[in-house]
Amino acid sequence: MKTMLKAEHVSISYKIGDFKDIGDMLGIIGTNGAGKSTLLKAVIGVMEPRAGKIERNGNISALLELASGFDGDLTVKENAYLRGAMLGYTKEFMDETYEQILDFSELREFEERPFKQLSTGMQSRLAFSIASLVQPEILILDEVLSVGDGAFQEKSAAKMREIINSGASTILVSHSLQQVRELCNKVLWLHRGKQIAFGEMEPICDRYESFLAEKYQNENTQ
Repeated sequence: MKTMLKAEHVSISYKIGDFKDIGDMLGIIGTNGAGKSTLLKAVIGVMEPRAGKIERNGNISALLELASGFDGDLTVKENAYLRGAMLGYTKEFMDETYEQILDFSELREFEERPFKQLSTGMQSRLAFSIASLVQPEILILDEVLSVGDGAFQEKSAAKMREIINSGASTILVSHSLQQVRELCNKVLWLHRGKQIAFGEMEPICDRYESFLAEKYQNENTQ
C-alpha cells in the first residue's frame, strides 16, 4: 500500500529571542487551580480582591486568552472595535489606529468576513495586534509569547521585545518550566491560592521541579 504521508526526525523550534537579557520578567508558576490566572485578573482590574489591595503604577497591557471575548457573527472590523472597547480604548483612538491594526494583523482582506470564519491563529493575530497598540508600562503574558504562525510569530515576538525593551515590567504565566527558566529572572510559585516561594528563578524552579516529580510519583503509586 502506498505511503500517503511520512515524517522522520522532524524538529520544529520557534525563535522568540532572549527576553531575559532585555529586562526584568517575573514568572508565575503553579499547578492547575493554583490561582495564577486569578491573580492576573486581579492585577488587571477585571476582578477586585475581597481583602487587601493592588496598587497599579502605570498602564497595563494584558495578552491573555487571545481568542476569547469575540462575537463570531460580527465582522473582523466590528470585533476589532468591540475588543478595543473591552480594553478601554476610545472610539477616536480605534478610528486612528484601525488601519494599523489591519496591517499588523495581516487581515486586511478579511475585514468584512464573519469572525467565526477565521482560524484560531488569525483570531489571535487580531487580538494581539489590538492589545499591543499602546506602549504599556506593565506587560502581562498568560501562556502567550508568540501567536499566529510562520513569520507572524517573529513579528509578535519582536513587538513584545520592543515593549519590554522600553522598560515595561513583565509578568509571564506559563506551564512550561523550561520557558520560565529561559525567560524569567524572578519567580512566584503559587499553590492553592497561597504563595509558596518568591525570589530568584533558579532555586525556585529547582524546588518546583522536585515538587512536580514527587507529585507525579505519588499519583502513580496510589
